[in-house]
Amino acid sequence: MSDADKYILSAAEIDTMQAREKTHFLNENARRHEKALSAETGLSELGFTLVVIEPGDESTEHHKHYHEEECLYVLEGQGQARIGAEVHEIRAGDFIGCRKGGLAHSFKNTGKYPLRCIVVSQYKDHDVSDYPRLGKRLFRNKDLTWNMVDLAVIDRPFGAKT
Repeated sequence: MSDADKYILSAAEIDTMQAREKTHFLNENARRHEKALSAETGLSELGFTLVVIEPGDESTEHHKHYHEEECLYVLEGQGQARIGAEVHEIRAGDFIGCRKGGLAHSFKNTGKYPLRCIVVSQYKDHDVSDYPRLGKRLFRNKDLTWNMVDLAVIDRPFGAKT
């Protein structure tokens, strides 16, 4: 079976995979190491990623999705989950579900050791994400350039609430 036809990743293969270092394009303090297991098995609409966040680092810029859902399961370490304006302590064994259209979310490693998580995400062709700390909205559409706008200047000709 070729790599393109791979359905199973052994623990040994996962251990030897090179983690991708990622810094969020809107937050230089949001740095993480990721192993995208779903991509290695050909999944294109569902992300299953092993994520490591080093002490003091954040996972991403605080954001919410209007069309995609995400969840996070903490394997090791401790940190904080910011959900909306509230901050919650998280540790190994905790699960966080971020539903589409729900509150903005982000995570930070506040511990002394790496925060290791499983992150599961939908990958839809189109999504809209708000970044409330920055006052920005991102429009992402398949095969088109992403567009980011200031929330304060969005024209709402039909009285839309968002």
